[in-house]
Amino acid sequence: MDSLFDLTGKTALITGGGSGLGRNIAEVFAEYGANIAVCSRKVKNCQETADQLESRFGIKARAYECHVGDEEQVKTVVQSVLSDFGSIDILVNNSGATWGEETERMPLDAWEKVMNVNVTGTFLMSKEVGVHMIRNGYGKIINIGSVAGLRAEPPEVLNAIGYSTSKAAVHHFTKDLARKWAGHGLYVNAIAPGFFETKMTQHVIEKHTETLVNKNPMKKLGDPRSLQGAALFLAGAASDYITGQVIAVDGGSSL
Repeated sequence: MDSLFDLTGKTALITGGGSGLGRNIAEVFAEYGANIAVCSRKVKNCQETADQLESRFGIKARAYECHVGDEEQVKTVVQSVLSDFGSIDILVNNSGATWGEETERMPLDAWEKVMNVNVTGTFLMSKEVGVHMIRNGYGKIINIGSVAGLRAEPPEVLNAIGYSTSKAAVHHFTKDLARKWAGHGLYVNAIAPGFFETKMTQHVIEKHTETLVNKNPMKKLGDPRSLQGAALFLAGAASDYITGQVIAVDGGSSL
């Protein structure tokens, strides 16, 4: 196995790792030797993921229940992971929420829910894990943004201003945190996926598949392996001179 991508002996904590993109990332990390901790509000999904990864790849995997927007839950989970694994070398902030609605009709509590998970959750988890990583002098943090945070989609395709705004915030948070923690040996980068088929995007893709494909320079939607490749690159030694970057994995749709 190429040492540029070998994660043997590393421990990765992936929020929202029980399904969708988070589960895809957990799978490729396990494939390349990492031990895996997955957490989300739906611990049953996380447990299914952990069991599958242990059986398939022979690594250690554990599942945890956590609402990333709740500081006490974040602290508890991070301490549990450290107790179970001994370290956290890779953090993937993947937990996400969205709310589709016209801006003039969007309830305040919906806006706050999206911001709490996507922005505050990314901050809280990075802060708590960051204390440990700074102490160790090493860590890789990968935030999951979105092309929706890079460009404004027409309302007939995506009408979720809270989501797109939150992802733009995640992108800037990534750059700012990378600058602040570079001197501690920490790397902070983000992936901005285009349209991948997940539970969150299912409704949009079902209604607009033809439009999305035709507007994409590569004439296709995202596939899991493409996202896995970007995540693996940012998690391993191959990206040891890269920090503060937002990598769009979108077939060129953000160009």
